[in-house]
Amino acid sequence: METKRHSLSHILAAAVLDIYPKTKLGIGPAIENGFYYDFDFPAPLTEDDLPKIEKRMQELIKEDLKFVKKSVSKIVAKKLFKNQPYKLELIKELPGKNVTIYETGKFTDLCKGPHIKSTKELPLSAFKLTKIAGAYWKGDEKNPMLTRIYGIAFETKKELDEFIKMQEEAEKRDHRKLGKELDLFCFSDLVGPGLPMFTPKGTILKEELQKEVEKICRNYGFEKVSTPHLAKIDLYEISGHAKKFADELFHVSSPKGHKFVIKPVQCPHQTQIYASRPRSYRDLPIRYMESEKQYRAEKPGEVGGLTRVYAITCEDGHTFCTREQVKDEIKSLVNIIKDFYTSIGLWGNHWVSLSTRGKDFSKYIGEKKDWDLCEKILQEVSDEMNLAAKKCPGEAALYGPKLDFMFKDASGKEIQIPTVQIDFATPKRFNLTYKNKEGLEENPVMVHRAILGSYERFMALLIEHYAGAFPLWLSPVQIRVIPISDRHLDYAEKIKKELHSFRVEINDENETVGKKIRNGELQKIPYLVIVGDKEIESNTVSVRERGMKDLGAMELNKFIEMLK
Repeated sequence: METKRHSLSHILAAAVLDIYPKTKLGIGPAIENGFYYDFDFPAPLTEDDLPKIEKRMQELIKEDLKFVKKSVSKIVAKKLFKNQPYKLELIKELPGKNVTIYETGKFTDLCKGPHIKSTKELPLSAFKLTKIAGAYWKGDEKNPMLTRIYGIAFETKKELDEFIKMQEEAEKRDHRKLGKELDLFCFSDLVGPGLPMFTPKGTILKEELQKEVEKICRNYGFEKVSTPHLAKIDLYEISGHAKKFADELFHVSSPKGHKFVIKPVQCPHQTQIYASRPRSYRDLPIRYMESEKQYRAEKPGEVGGLTRVYAITCEDGHTFCTREQVKDEIKSLVNIIKDFYTSIGLWGNHWVSLSTRGKDFSKYIGEKKDWDLCEKILQEVSDEMNLAAKKCPGEAALYGPKLDFMFKDASGKEIQIPTVQIDFATPKRFNLTYKNKEGLEENPVMVHRAILGSYERFMALLIEHYAGAFPLWLSPVQIRVIPISDRHLDYAEKIKKELHSFRVEINDENETVGKKIRNGELQKIPYLVIVGDKEIESNTVSVRERGMKDLGAMELNKFIEMLK
């Protein structure tokens, strides 16, 4: 299917050149569920133009065009693509004297392949052009902005229709749309892009998540710490992060000569808490957890919503332990992840990656023998806890291998959040030590873990997973009391006081009851409590549960027990 999708990108380019002959070509790979091609059009293109291009693609496919592979010299290739500046740039950069081209009918493209033999293999009714977007040539904002046309393609029309339906559902669940409708977060041009601000409701959601993850971590011996947002560059030079995040660091200075870096990660700060006093083997393991802001200078074009931001509220934790304690510590962290993701209904719909180092060891810090031991420990944990971790070479962290947990949300989108990483290198770099049983100094092992990662990215996942209809414990407003008229307001206030242990608000707008109920449903509030003359007389409340019919009138105590 990937080969068919790649071949469709060539047919897309051929169709575009037929309709817009002066267009300059970029590149066109296959991607997950489809393909794209980048173009430099002589005039702006809109999504209204896509059906015309798609129709031409279908006509070309019906012609049973062959995909013919040829190897030509760079001199010949330059003549073939003399009017295509982006192709000429690629030819110049490619190694060797020859390049590979593919001819499909009258269309020729620079490409290493592979491709199908003929367009008759392509799914005529199972592909669709979906959208256009801006894309910098080679992903560099210093280069020209091209127009990227996206398409999707499947083996059958049924698969295509199912995917389109799933995408439509995903659009309804878009966290940017729901975040605005439910008043959870906002952005300001004056504050700056990539710097989200959480409203009272969004802050409740964020704090409830923090309480839950910290409660579970405390059960496993974690203690909360707090570190500053700034540090000298020396801290990150020792840790290796200054080099790794060289293009993503925010530097801060003052007229008085202060020079700092805003923290891109929290682990180096936490090493200094460990280093603040002598440690013994009796103290270990020492477990720190922290939920604080950190900052990365992402590329401006990549910032959007809560998923890519400059200011990241990171839920982070580190354990300092002996080598003998590492395996048990990893197992405890896996159990924390299991406990937390079970509590939000995502555990079970996941797979685990054992992310190991790549072939080029110069990209990592530490010693090879330590890496070998770490990878061995993680494999043993996977085997003993039935994680069935899939080995993924080249995906390790700067300082060590890791277990990454990949979850699927309600719309089928995969996202990596929790991670457990073993690090022998950082304690050595910072000369962190403890006295062992013989009174000799040893370096501890540092285990990094993130349970929910960044709150921003995690909240985006949850908003889309639940479509804004959060479970009761997470809902910013858990109950809305609706008085039928103004004369029922006093009773509504009395009910609100009785429900003081829950997050309750009263809708006292001058509107009909039907409109108030409809508004509560749109705000996805778990329970609506309607009060009028009957409820006052019988000292009850009438309850509506989100997504269900009326639960009818009930005594307030009974309602509270149900909520608990």
